[in-house]
Amino acid sequence: MDALLIVMTTFPDEASAEAAIDGMLAGRLAACVQQMAPVRSSYCWQGKRETSVEVPLMIKTTAARYGALEQYIKEHHPYDVPEIVAWPATAALPAYARWVENETRGELHV
Repeated sequence: MDALLIVMTTFPDEASAEAAIDGMLAGRLAACVQQMAPVRSSYCWQGKRETSVEVPLMIKTTAARYGALEQYIKEHHPYDVPEIVAWPATAALPAYARWVENETRGELHV
């Protein structure tokens, strides 16, 4: 079984987040994407402190699909350097892990 990954990213608004979700699912890059409640993010960017409201996404995929998912986010994200952080699921219900694996391979969703 392929390793299950949890990937986190943020988008600047719901419209761009929803468009990205549609593409991730249609491209079988993710089995499930949870759009979280907007958060207030504070960070330093190009030497300045910034604060913005962002829409976090928690994405369930496999290690085999991570590279394509990362590329998709980079190509469809409005930020110059989008947050893309992944970590392995150290434990998961086996049936859920199989479902994620099955949903991220094979024919594209139309």
